[in-house]
Amino acid sequence: MYRTILAAVNEHVNSEIAGRYAKHLARITGARLLVCSVREPGQSESSFELARETSRRVQHAARDLGVETECLFREGNPVSEISDVVRNEGVDLAVIATRRQDVHRRFGRRAATTRKLLFKLPCSVALVRVVHLGRIHPSEILMPIKERIDDIPSRAYFAAMMAKAFDAKIHLFHVTRPMRKFFQGEQHLTPVEWDEKSSPDLARLISHLDGYQVQHEKRLTPGKAAKSIAIEAAARRRDLIIMGASKRGLLDLLLRGNPVEEVLRETPCNLIILRTSR
Repeated sequence: MYRTILAAVNEHVNSEIAGRYAKHLARITGARLLVCSVREPGQSESSFELARETSRRVQHAARDLGVETECLFREGNPVSEISDVVRNEGVDLAVIATRRQDVHRRFGRRAATTRKLLFKLPCSVALVRVVHLGRIHPSEILMPIKERIDDIPSRAYFAAMMAKAFDAKIHLFHVTRPMRKFFQGEQHLTPVEWDEKSSPDLARLISHLDGYQVQHEKRLTPGKAAKSIAIEAAARRRDLIIMGASKRGLLDLLLRGNPVEEVLRETPCNLIILRTSR
């Protein structure tokens, strides 16, 4: 499904870690890897030289794995330049690292460059937040899932390829909401009862994972989504979280917040936010 993968690389170490995820995905899928660095207006020559050096390191490491790799260096607005590369090169997946300031910005308020890329690129986008520089070969992947899952084949493929690339196990994790009854208040169902009420989407996702022959297990727990995900990842020592991106309406953001943003701020391990192509 991935024929060309792009790793957007800058002078920061987080982008090099994201590039390593990209090279392993390219290896396991047989895709071509493009390593792209864009010199933004006002960026110094020394800073951009660091980005070029980072790009070349990722390129050499990918070639050592047998991946066809090319470096691309551009100047201008990063969103415009990377979008141009995606369209001209037929990129299927772009892997981009967050910056420190991204963690504290909301999806709906003056989004930073990485957030703009997440929602504007015409391909699938994997937005990577690096928490642990030394834990870049995940063996335990936590995959939070909702009752309704968008674009199941693409999400299953990405998660399965990440698992295959690192010989990792996927832990499907669903945070259940309590049922409300008029006279009895909130009632939490048991895991067995929730299994009986499992959505067809979950069954389809598991069927796809089975087709890729990757190890996986399912866990259900009641509670608040973002907090439960962070606790699950920390308590069970997960190495990587893979979440689907969502862009809720402004009213929903104001009233309820966005679990993806909360996990982005509080994740105890590396995190990938995946937005599949439209």
